[in-house]
Amino acid sequence: MWKPYRRAIEILQAVILSCLPFLAINGQSALRFDIPTLKLYVFGSVIWIRELYLILGVVLFFLLFIAFVTVIFGRIWCGWFCPQTVLLDLSQSIAKLSGRKNQKTMQALLLILLSGLVSITMIWYFVPPAETLKSLFVSTTITSFFLVLWSAVFLELAFLGRRFCISICPYAMLQNALFDNDTLVIEYDVSRDATCMKCDECVRVCPVGIDIKKGLNSACIACTECIDACRVLSEKRGMPPFPNYKGRIVRPKTFWLGGTTAAAGIALILLLWCRPTADFLVTRDNASLPSGLNRYSYTIYNNVSKTLAVELSSPDNVTLIGEHSFLLPPFSDLHGRILVKSKSKLDRLHLRISSGGISINRETGFL
Repeated sequence: MWKPYRRAIEILQAVILSCLPFLAINGQSALRFDIPTLKLYVFGSVIWIRELYLILGVVLFFLLFIAFVTVIFGRIWCGWFCPQTVLLDLSQSIAKLSGRKNQKTMQALLLILLSGLVSITMIWYFVPPAETLKSLFVSTTITSFFLVLWSAVFLELAFLGRRFCISICPYAMLQNALFDNDTLVIEYDVSRDATCMKCDECVRVCPVGIDIKKGLNSACIACTECIDACRVLSEKRGMPPFPNYKGRIVRPKTFWLGGTTAAAGIALILLLWCRPTADFLVTRDNASLPSGLNRYSYTIYNNVSKTLAVELSSPDNVTLIGEHSFLLPPFSDLHGRILVKSKSKLDRLHLRISSGGISINRETGFL
């Protein structure tokens, strides 16, 4: 029976997604996008919004991963991992314990509670959990987002539900274009149709209301409910279930598409690993100053999880006026201005920051 495995995976997924914001690595959430600073914290590292090449790398990896999973395993996401499927399955399973008479009412109550949990969990991926709980019903912004998300999630689950999967979900529509003849799907064994009991149990348990006996249907979410329902009766007659998985997981496309996805993931990790400890940007300000004196704006980014002691320096024939030695906290940036006085005529100015034996040079104009 597939249901026990699905339930175990659904519960595990719910626990991971709910607890991940509480996992701290290097003093920050394991996965969180910080809106005020426009930084994405990713398992001990940070991606700044200005690092477009890394953002494109993340997007490319996920697109390849989605394509790989869909081409090989079909709609396994929809039937086994999709949060909507998980919430509807879990609420329905728990509601059944209250009896058929009260099942719908109990499921609605459970969806209200689960929608609230989903809402606050979504906020945790943008605002740290401790700060969210402290500000909930105190901060107008956080409270408004929480209530709006709670209402939207509940209304979608309670009134749209499975119909979202077969009519609106963009990923479901994309899957039809990615499938091939070997993609893993659930198919009715037409060759054994004469021995089918025509009990229609597979139709009754189908969450999206299709009849698997009528052939492949793009609305099927591969939840295996029809397989389990048929197995209960077919095994009594010593026969395998009529609907079952069909497809080839191990085939050439598995290796080249999986290898491409793995290579993209490794490349992304290397890009994060090989980034410099700090980044340094400097521009000359258009300000009216005496001859030989220029003002510059600079920004220094700390890409690591430790405090950096940063020293801003220049060639011997240039004098820096202003603070040029400071501490930079982990995963932070520093914006400042400095006056530069030259003892001789310069066409270009070279500035250097140094920290922990690492030096970064930048060149800019000088008047």
